[in-house]
Amino acid sequence: MTGDAFSLSETIADALPANVVAHGSASGEVMARDLAVHVARHLATACAARGQAVLAVSGGRSPIPVFEALRGLDLPWSQITVTLVDERWVPDDHPDSNAGLVRRHLMQEKAAAATFVPWYDGSADPYAGQATCEAALQALPLPFDVVLLGMGDDGHTASLFPDAPELTVATDLTRHALCAAIMPPAAKQARLSLTRYALARQSARLVLQWSGAAKRDVFQRAVAAPTLALPISLFLHQTSVPVDVWYAP
Repeated sequence: MTGDAFSLSETIADALPANVVAHGSASGEVMARDLAVHVARHLATACAARGQAVLAVSGGRSPIPVFEALRGLDLPWSQITVTLVDERWVPDDHPDSNAGLVRRHLMQEKAAAATFVPWYDGSADPYAGQATCEAALQALPLPFDVVLLGMGDDGHTASLFPDAPELTVATDLTRHALCAAIMPPAAKQARLSLTRYALARQSARLVLQWSGAAKRDVFQRAVAAPTLALPISLFLHQTSVPVDVWYAP
């Protein structure tokens, strides 16, 4: 663990699972810059090893500074495919669309040479669009080399919400689907999300980003034990995929 002005307590640090490495930053600006370099390094390594790389990213405000730092870095972008971790079931030009956000903030400058695979296909709901999305994900040169995750105050990650009736199915590792329709009562829109199988069995590296004392408290509870009540905990306590945690005030 590396720590600067904002650090994990000894209680949290000592409880980190063996495959989790935490990186503390003095500010959100510093974290965004350093995290972009970290992601770029792993993408470059994947491109060198297999001639291509796949990056899956989350939406929302938190990753925007990372996207804007990453898009200007020197990478073999033409060998990189970018896709989503989850998507609100709205058209790409809707303000809440993750695909629209990624196009505006990541697929610019040098990163414009990358291939982008969005999910929304115009179907009436994510259940109707799930098969098309699944086919698109299965066609990618898996594994996902880097998956950039966030974490909600309720412990959700991707769109694996603790109150979603589909959560049990979406986190069932015996089901080998890469995406699942999710209709969480607490959220405005229905979603499609990468499944636990996709994240924990078809990914080479998970990167979790969070900021602030409230998220630190959620992280502490997630580190304590794996539970469906805090879906992010399932990925902190698995042993198949290394997890890098980046945090800031």
